[in-house]
Amino acid sequence: MIPVCRLEDLPEGESVRLDITPPVAVFRTDDGELYAIDDTCTHQDASLSEGWLEGCLVECPLHAASFNLRTGQPTCLPARRPVRTHRVTVDDGIVHVHLAAEEGTAA
Repeated sequence: MIPVCRLEDLPEGESVRLDITPPVAVFRTDDGELYAIDDTCTHQDASLSEGWLEGCLVECPLHAASFNLRTGQPTCLPARRPVRTHRVTVDDGIVHVHLAAEEGTAA
């Protein structure tokens, strides 16, 4: 479990990047929902936290690939591979990310 920030410090419609390996982006939608995904677009090395958030989709700032924040699945080309999703919780007003196990490793 990785502490990210205070919930009040992450406005709706915004994101924050965790500089870990691999980087993770945490998004707060306009509806107040929280999602976390690997921050790097699977099409090319671009930070998704710098992309455009619309509902539960984030658009890569480089070539406009779009990803579903709930599933990590790309919703259009040029991305073909999904990004990994992570569970997000809020405890005592602090946003936490629970990293998903990487493929090929035990959870």
